[in-house]
Amino acid sequence: MIKAKLGKRSQLVLPKAIVDAMKLEEGTEFEVQIVDGRIVMEPMLSIPRSQAWFWSDEWQKREREADEDARAGRMTTIRNAEELDAYIKGLGVQQD
Repeated sequence: MIKAKLGKRSQLVLPKAIVDAMKLEEGTEFEVQIVDGRIVMEPMLSIPRSQAWFWSDEWQKREREADEDARAGRMTTIRNAEELDAYIKGLGVQQD
């Protein structure tokens, strides 16, 4: 068991063994929750607001679906504009 001590101003210093094992760096943010009477801290990654859309539940669900389609071979490779045009025409999509 590794101990940590709460200091002044409610600061908690994590032991080096924990920092090294979890590959934490200065400035790492944590999500902190109380779960069944325990304090649970999970390291979080901050992302720029402009990239938040990528990490939405819906987008990540679609990313997993696309990965599965690729693994299962359900994809079409298009190498140039002419192939793209032919593919779209084959779908019956009206082009302007």
